[in-house]
Amino acid sequence: MIKRMVFLFVFAVLATVQLNAQTKTGTSVGAFLSIEPSARIAGMGNAGVTLYGEPEAVYYNPGSIGYFEGDAVQATHSLWLADITYDYGVLVLGIGEVGNLYATLTSLNSGEINVRTVEQPLGTGERYTVSDVAFGLGVGRQISDRFSIGLQVNYIQETIWHSAMNAYSLSVGTIYRISPDGMRLGASISNFGTRGQFDGRDLRILYDQNPAKYGDNGQLPAQLLTDAYPLPVMFRVGLGMPITLNEENKFTVAVDTFHPSDNTESLSFGGEYLFENTFALRAGYQNLFQQDSEVGLTLGAGIRYDMVGYAFMFDYAWANQGRLKDTHRIAVELVF
Repeated sequence: MIKRMVFLFVFAVLATVQLNAQTKTGTSVGAFLSIEPSARIAGMGNAGVTLYGEPEAVYYNPGSIGYFEGDAVQATHSLWLADITYDYGVLVLGIGEVGNLYATLTSLNSGEINVRTVEQPLGTGERYTVSDVAFGLGVGRQISDRFSIGLQVNYIQETIWHSAMNAYSLSVGTIYRISPDGMRLGASISNFGTRGQFDGRDLRILYDQNPAKYGDNGQLPAQLLTDAYPLPVMFRVGLGMPITLNEENKFTVAVDTFHPSDNTESLSFGGEYLFENTFALRAGYQNLFQQDSEVGLTLGAGIRYDMVGYAFMFDYAWANQGRLKDTHRIAVELVF
């Protein structure tokens, strides 16, 4: 059984490396759903489908929450590309044998932007914003000491000035531990759902059916129709391995392969060194073999402080975005 699962993972890796598919970039809506939130996992190259132990791991694999112990809240803030702000939060509550319930909130905001037209390239005096919001509810359960599953339903909304798009999606995942402290295999599918189509008052226009004809009504109310596009579905398969060097030093390595619906396949990998369960250093490389990729090296660090009945974690991650410069993530977590 173990050999078969390892063989399937290796086969997936080789297929990812050898596949040379045409790029599908720009063929989906809700692109903000593809931004990975966890500062810990981002520091490890975003190879997170087999990782657990923090609430935000549910983004990569809802099955991770089955192994989580206790109640917790975690939030990430990131100054994203072009001064766009990105925020992500998770609340986890244990409900006995049912498992762990959790709620997620994702927010992306452009800030105010000047409205410019061909006739007024310096601005009309109006300002608009682009804002994206996603709300999710999920549950995860540890079926045995080796196997966990999770499921999450999501509501997604994108707003551009006075027009908006709504959609619904489902994310599912599982993690299998070959032994409690040994190799882990994980798989998940994210954002499988409805298509999104923009509608709103910005698409209402006045239409002249025959501009060359005098005497007709050139102020007919009309509406521009937009196409419906799918959400960015992501399929992840990964392998992770914790390595205990001694009582004070632990090391974790992880490798993920990705099959997105709106881009080419890729591979990410990373590692985490943990000292005394308090200080962590991380490094990784993301989206190797992806066509026209602008991302690459990632670095991160974290600290944990235990109090009576509580634990506090702080994590930071830096990621290279190529010509788009760097991104930074800061995450805090409170376990109670």
